[in-house]
Amino acid sequence: MKLILLIAYFAVLIGIGLYCRKHATDVNGFVLGGRSVGPWLTAFAFGTSYFSAVVFVGYAGQFGWKYGIAATWAGIGNALIGSLLAWVILGRRTRIMTQHLDSATMPQFFGQRFESKGLKIVASLIIFIFMIPYTASLYNGLSRLFGMAFNIDYSVCIILMAALTAIYVIAGGYMATAINDFIQGLIMLIGIVAIIGAVLKSQGGFLAALDGLGQVTDETVSSTPGIFNSFFGPDPLNLLFVVILTSLGTWGLPQMVQKFYAIDSEDSIKKGTIISTIFAFVVAGGCYFLGGFGRLFSDQINIEANGFDSVIPTMLQNLSPGLIALTVILVLSASMSTLSSLVITSSSTLTIDLIKENVIKDMSEKKQLLYIRVLIVVFIAISAILALIQYKSSVTFIAQLMGISWGAMAGSFLAPFLYSLYWKGTTRAACWVSFAFGSILMLVDMFGNLTGHQILPQLLWSPINSGAIAMLAGLVIVPIVSLITPKPEKELVDECFACYEKMTSVPQKTALGD
Repeated sequence: MKLILLIAYFAVLIGIGLYCRKHATDVNGFVLGGRSVGPWLTAFAFGTSYFSAVVFVGYAGQFGWKYGIAATWAGIGNALIGSLLAWVILGRRTRIMTQHLDSATMPQFFGQRFESKGLKIVASLIIFIFMIPYTASLYNGLSRLFGMAFNIDYSVCIILMAALTAIYVIAGGYMATAINDFIQGLIMLIGIVAIIGAVLKSQGGFLAALDGLGQVTDETVSSTPGIFNSFFGPDPLNLLFVVILTSLGTWGLPQMVQKFYAIDSEDSIKKGTIISTIFAFVVAGGCYFLGGFGRLFSDQINIEANGFDSVIPTMLQNLSPGLIALTVILVLSASMSTLSSLVITSSSTLTIDLIKENVIKDMSEKKQLLYIRVLIVVFIAISAILALIQYKSSVTFIAQLMGISWGAMAGSFLAPFLYSLYWKGTTRAACWVSFAFGSILMLVDMFGNLTGHQILPQLLWSPINSGAIAMLAGLVIVPIVSLITPKPEKELVDECFACYEKMTSVPQKTALGD
């Protein structure tokens, strides 16, 4: 049953990739689907890029163990802040200004919005440096689940996942990933609901499981009775940082924001906002809710020996073969959808923003497409090799860098991107300071954790806390630096913001012209 489901799943993915070749004949079509992607595909592409196996296996297990049922707040934050507010605040304006500036990537947006080649190059380098370890971390959640379900070597899983993703992304580009994301999203929705129901049933139902969680005590965490089924859990402050990092982070991650570039109409924005929010409530809320019951299985889990990644697989190991097969496909779907989004973002950024003009002058459309496809293979190969190195050795820093990656990219880009869409007073210098602060803070945190010599306050030793602070600090840094540095040229700013005043039946900043 498991093998038949997997083979059918893989056949569908590749078939869609081959079918979508007609949409991938130029750069705009390959990278953005011709800016003609509807609400369901865009919303599911946003959601499936957001929630990977890292969330389902890693974060849900880790934070569910630490905070109990209160970890569900992270999923609620992902839905309300990471999805609903992201669509409402960024969706329409991103679509309008990026099309007006003819930018297909986030670095290209910064370069044209501020007429700065330097900003474009540095933004590209930040993405290039921090995206690869993120892609490598996507494989981590698969190892235990595949071992549990098939008893096959993890190396086979890595190579299989990398090869299949490469085939359908190279063949069909963004449109293939969007359609596949829709199918993978449906699997994730059905899977998480079925798995939660089965796990709670094995514990006597929801109320019995909640009561059992209230009986769990851990003196190393808290001496308060019933702390793991309480409203805010044993550590509300650190839980707040988790909510901020995993929710606000989507506003500054290139692979997430780029989904707004491709929306086709005003109607798609309205529908996409609702669909994406519901998707996040079910998938993210469900993942963290499920992880919150992890301590009910504490007699089977050894965190010191096996780490937090063992929590979710242990909870699932006694399910029926059919549900285990569904779980494996769910985690594969979550990982492959995010991987495809990351490699398209990385390869298009490197080609359009670094190689074109800087290395190869007058790069033709055909050659750009070739380079993007070649770099997709390179990025997937590098991420697979890093995942294999981590699996075969005692190297663990690759997994830790997933949190660093989110913090560095969102810490660098969130504030300047947001202000650039809304405020004419945003300056080039403010972008530089935000880039520097976000990336340097996360690098200092990383080296401190690797060497054991931290120079940051103890609160910031955690990459999650540092990443959340980097994002919040950028929202303060950008307006302050903008007010004390030379103002941007009025003609440039007016030209950029003129796109919002284009009249349809109302100003375009209110509604896209269809």
